Amino acid sequence: MKNLSAKKKILIAVIVVLVIAAVVVAAVLITSSSSKPAGEPQKIGVPDDGTNLSRAIKLLETAGLIEVDPAVGFTPEVKDVTKYIYNIEIMPVAANTLPATLDDYAASTINGTYATSAGLKPSKDALLIEKQDEGAENPFVNIIVARTEEKDNETYKTIVEAYQTQLVAEFLLVNYAESYFPAFPYDAEAEFTVTPEVAQEIVSYESPKDGKTVVKVGVCGSQNDQWKAVQKVLDDEGANIYIELVEFDAYTLPNEALNSGEIDLNSFQHKAFLQNEIDVNGYDLTVIGDTLIAPLSLYSKNFESLDALKDAAGLVK
Repeated sequence: MKNLSAKKKILIAVIVVLVIAAVVVAAVLITSSSSKPAGEPQKIGVPDDGTNLSRAIKLLETAGLIEVDPAVGFTPEVKDVTKYIYNIEIMPVAANTLPATLDDYAASTINGTYATSAGLKPSKDALLIEKQDEGAENPFVNIIVARTEEKDNETYKTIVEAYQTQLVAEFLLVNYAESYFPAFPYDAEAEFTVTPEVAQEIVSYESPKDGKTVVKVGVCGSQNDQWKAVQKVLDDEGANIYIELVEFDAYTLPNEALNSGEIDLNSFQHKAFLQNEIDVNGYDLTVIGDTLIAPLSLYSKNFESLDALKDAAGLVK
């Protein structure tokens, strides 16, 4: 480089410096991209109460976000999550706070009653709805229950058949704004005959009791107008059966009343609750028909789809 001019020497030096700098920057970028620590996990709000917490964890498993110990069946807790497939954090909180705090989480699992009260519609707003197919193994499907010795009672079978009709399915969907879904076969593509106006007519429906076989059905809570629809079906078919609802103010009472013979049937609980009652109290009761499911659904105000949520969370490496 003796014969090079001073300007050329300076130019070559600058070029060398730039090349070295480029190599260093590239090395830094490669290193940072390959060893970049995981970002903050996407927080998922779930109900903190026993049954609904388990349902929420199973829903997140269905979504492909986590894996759960299969040995725990349908009743997992957070500790039973064996693998986080995506970078999420499960946040158990009071169920009734989830709609109001939806902005604070990447997504939240909210049950039908709280969701619809907050203006959320599962079929339109949910990223994922809890499985509700008829015949599914979901233990959170609600049911009609009889004493085991009367499981083949023809009158009770007629009531189950009346419940599991298109009219009742449409009433459940229309009157309860999708906080309930039918847990039996129905035609979701049919042009519904039950409009909001017709639903109100059904709610006001009164059936004469005289001369009919009276069947006492134990229920809890205030959302039992679907039994008006069942009664209308029975009357339209000339079944000569009158359903008398017996309201209980505690969930521990209807199974005891049914087991002791104070009522004929009950319809207020899902399969998991009944099985626990049988295991603990020794009741001799049997499911004779599925009715509805109040699905737990995954909602988000921050992501428009489950895939978008997954992209934001990223796979756990």
